[in-house]
Amino acid sequence: MRCALIIPAWSPEEIFPARTALSQVNYWQPLGTLYVAACLLEAGHTVKLFNGALLAHREILRQVGEFRPEAAGIYATAFGWPGALQTAADLRRAHPGLFLCAGGPYPIAMQERCLQDGGEALDAVVTGEAEHTLAEVVERLACGRTLDGVLGVAFRQGGRIVKNPPRPLIEDLDALPFPARQLLEGAARYLPPPATYRRAPVATLITSRGCDRRCLYCFQIDRERKAGRRGVRLRSVANVLAEIELCLAQGYREIKFLDDSFAADYERALQICRAIRSRGLDFTWFASACANQLDERLLTAMREAGCWAILIGAESGVQKNLNTLRKACTLQQIRDAVRAARKAGLQVSTPFVFGIPGETFAEGLQTIEFAIALDPDLANFHCLTPFPGTDLHERGARYGQLSPDLRDYTYQGAAFTPHTLTRAQIQRLRQTAFRRFYSRPAFLWRRLRAIRSLHDLRAASRGLKSLFWLWAAEGLFVRSAGTRPPAPDTAAD
Repeated sequence: MRCALIIPAWSPEEIFPARTALSQVNYWQPLGTLYVAACLLEAGHTVKLFNGALLAHREILRQVGEFRPEAAGIYATAFGWPGALQTAADLRRAHPGLFLCAGGPYPIAMQERCLQDGGEALDAVVTGEAEHTLAEVVERLACGRTLDGVLGVAFRQGGRIVKNPPRPLIEDLDALPFPARQLLEGAARYLPPPATYRRAPVATLITSRGCDRRCLYCFQIDRERKAGRRGVRLRSVANVLAEIELCLAQGYREIKFLDDSFAADYERALQICRAIRSRGLDFTWFASACANQLDERLLTAMREAGCWAILIGAESGVQKNLNTLRKACTLQQIRDAVRAARKAGLQVSTPFVFGIPGETFAEGLQTIEFAIALDPDLANFHCLTPFPGTDLHERGARYGQLSPDLRDYTYQGAAFTPHTLTRAQIQRLRQTAFRRFYSRPAFLWRRLRAIRSLHDLRAASRGLKSLFWLWAAEGLFVRSAGTRPPAPDTAAD
């Protein structure tokens, strides 16, 4: 069958302030969708990807019409759900006989409600990992059979909604085909923010799925941590290396490892680093890890294997608030991890969040002081976001107030307001944090000395422009409902 995989159109200005978007926006390769595409291709179907990060809404509709698919899968996050509904409704009007299915984090969390929201536009939603589920759905459609008994699907049957039992999570990740990156058009346009990569083009890759942590704000399909080892499912080192070598053969020069924690299995992380080095693979890479899983031995092995930067989740500079988030680490462990990474020769990025349940404005200021004292190479300051399917979302009324507007459900929109802060205070803390962290003379001098290429100069220029607006525009991150841009009709540049 002819299958269309669609990521609805969006623009950076829907998420970031227009004046700072160029230094914040990223266009990641849609790894989950590419895995699904690979499984459909392996089953013998014809597949085309339509990515709304690069295509306007009208252009998606036009190109889908030219492709003439028999089945279409629409990816949706909470933020993207209104756009997904619009895409489904427009496709239904243009192609009444097209089978339309939704998947992604929001449909996984909300399931039957998505079918109710979608009305007659949506035929089904995938309620878990989609690789095997969507392949079976398409096979059923090709044979003219119903979806009765297909695990991991909720679907419309006449006037009622039927929810089948969940599909077990994929334990043997090595059995999956590699993501179908050959479907990407304009692969060189898939780039993280300017200061967060060294070489281009950049591929994304995961060596594991899941997490053994239980952070308050984290969305995991495996809520009970029953799959794999305490909720982490690992690919073999050989399988990971084979995909790395394929990426290099396809022309990629940098890889972003998107595991929740690259160091979830310490010895395996060491093995991957040693294998990269022993094979002489020439690429730069970036990974994330939890502070209490790192030491100088592993970090040095990462640098020797081509890693140039690491993200260490800091989140707060107040231990009480780390405990509320269930981070299972201490401020001292964060300090030690950052110090070890710098000693190993890695650049360090640390994200922080404001709006933690019970957090006061004074504690937010303490977090800013902690970030400055920590002195990472990059720091980001987000709003704590209660994504559907997380404990924070399910218990949000106990901790504070949830926004009813799904367009707030990014790390920018202050979708959650604890009882101890206002929405305006959260955004004021963010702007104060960015101002103070990035205006320090020592930081600016360090960034200036680090300029080695045209890419570095461009990144620095965009950063300085954003810094100007952080000081020039009060309330930069505050955006009322009336000022939200409409759904995009132009492609992102």
